Amino acid sequence: MFRKALLAAALFFPAAAQAEWHSATSNHFIVYSEENPENLKEFTERLERFDQAMRAFRLIADQPRSAGRKVTIYRFGDVGEIADLSGQRNVAGFYIPRAEGSVAFVPRRSSSMISATDVLLHEYTHDFMFSNWTGAAFPAWFVEGFAEFHATAIFRDDGSVIFGANPEHRRYGIGQVMDLPLDKLLTSNVSDLDEEQVDVLYGRGWLLTHYLTFDADRRRELGEYIGAINSGKTPQEAAKLLSDITDIGLNAYGRRPKLSSALIPADKIKVGPIAIRNLTAGEEAVMPARIRSQRGVDRKSAPAVAALARKLAAPFPNDPGAQTELAEAEFDAERYADSAAAADRALAADPKRIGALIYRGMASMELAKKNKATDAATWHDVRHWFLAANKVDSEDPEPLILFYSSFGAANQKPTANAESGLLYAYALAPHDLGLRWTAGKVLLQQGKAKEARAALAPIAYHPHGGTQAKGAQQALTALDREGAPAALKSLAAFEKEQEQKAAKGPKSGE
Repeated sequence: MFRKALLAAALFFPAAAQAEWHSATSNHFIVYSEENPENLKEFTERLERFDQAMRAFRLIADQPRSAGRKVTIYRFGDVGEIADLSGQRNVAGFYIPRAEGSVAFVPRRSSSMISATDVLLHEYTHDFMFSNWTGAAFPAWFVEGFAEFHATAIFRDDGSVIFGANPEHRRYGIGQVMDLPLDKLLTSNVSDLDEEQVDVLYGRGWLLTHYLTFDADRRRELGEYIGAINSGKTPQEAAKLLSDITDIGLNAYGRRPKLSSALIPADKIKVGPIAIRNLTAGEEAVMPARIRSQRGVDRKSAPAVAALARKLAAPFPNDPGAQTELAEAEFDAERYADSAAAADRALAADPKRIGALIYRGMASMELAKKNKATDAATWHDVRHWFLAANKVDSEDPEPLILFYSSFGAANQKPTANAESGLLYAYALAPHDLGLRWTAGKVLLQQGKAKEARAALAPIAYHPHGGTQAKGAQQALTALDREGAPAALKSLAAFEKEQEQKAAKGPKSGE
C-alpha cells in the first residue's frame, strides 16, 4: 500500500537477491528468510515460545491468527542493510504495526550490543499489549518498561522461558535519576523528552515495571494506577497512587544482587505446527521489490520500486506471488490500470489470492475517483472485490477497512453494515492507531461515548503517538467537558489543521 517511508531506501540488496528464500508459517507469524529451513524453523519456534510464555505469565488465552493478522517478518542480510532500509542509522531492526498486517525487518547477522531479536521481541510485546488490552490506555514509561521486561526473555534448552532479566543495553539509563526523576517519569510523554531522557525512560521504565510485577501488593497498586488513568484521571492525579515509591527506594531495589524472575515451564508453552516451504521462482525473484513495498514508499521512491518490480516480475506472468507484488508496486506508483492488470493476472492463476483481490479493488477505487464516477454500478464493482477478499479471510481487517473507506471515496454516507465492518476491523487490529482514530469517530457518531473513549485513550497516551496523540487528547478533553458532539468537532478541526499543514509543506518524499 501507499505508505510514507522515512527516507527512500537503496535500490538493491545483493544478498537478498542472490540467496535462496524460504518461508515459515506458525500460529502467529509468517517469516521470510534467506537461510536454511532448519535455522528458519528454529527462529520461528523461538518467536512462538515467546508468545506462548507471555500468555502463560499474563494469563492471556491463546489467539491463533488468520493469515491476514499474522506478523510478517523479513529476516535477511546484516545490520547495515536493515539500517539502509529503515532510513536511519544505528537501527538493528524495526517493526511497523498496521491493520493490513504488522511487518518487521531484522538481520540474520548482528554484532550490535542490542540484538535484532531483542528489538523484535520488544516491538512484538507492544503488539501483544495493544492487541490483548484493547481498550486500555497505558503511560509511556509502562508501555516501554513492559516491552523491555519481556524482551530480555531467556530461552532455556529444556523449552522453558524466564522473564525478569536485566536489559544490559539499558544499563546506563536504569540508574539515571537526575535525568528523569520519578515524578517526571510518571507524567512524561516521549515526545516531550530529549534523546538521553528517552533512553532513561526505557531503563527506568523497565526497573519500575519489574518492581511492581513480583509483589502482590505492588501489582494491586499498579492495577489501581492504570485504572485511574483509564477513568479519566490526569497522569499527575494517577501518580499519587504510587506516591510511596521513591527514587532512592527504586534504586536500592535495582542494586539488589539478585532480582526476582518468573520461570515459565516448557509444559506451559505450546508452540504449534510450523510449515516451511520454498518460495516459487517468481516469489523469490521479486523479493527485493517486495521488501521495499512492504517497508513503505513515498511518491519519490515509488516509481523506482515499481520499475524494479516490473523488471523482476516480467518472466513470471502466471506466478500469483510475483504478480501480486507487481500490483502493489504499480499501485504505489499511481499506475492504477497497470496495477489492476497485474492483479488480474495473479487472480487468473489463483482466484483466492487475497492480496490480488485487495489491490484489484483498490486500483478500481482509485480509477473510479479519477473518473469522478457516481453511478451505482461502478461502486458496486469496486466493493465486490473487497467483499470477495473478506470471503477468503473474514478475519483480515484490511478488506473491511477498504469497504468502509469506499463510501467516503464515493462521497456517500457509510451504510450500517460498513460501519459494523469497520468496528470489527478495529477489534481485530487495535494496535493500528489510524484505525483506532476512525473507529473512535464512528463510535462518537453512534453516540457511544464510553466506547469512543476506549478507542481514543490509547492514542492519547501512546508513547510514539506524536501529533495524533495530542489530537486525541484534545478530543477526550472535549468529550469529558461537553460530550460526543464536541469531541467530533475537535477531531474534525484537528484533521483539517493537519491537512492544511500537509498542503503547505513539501510534497511527499521531498
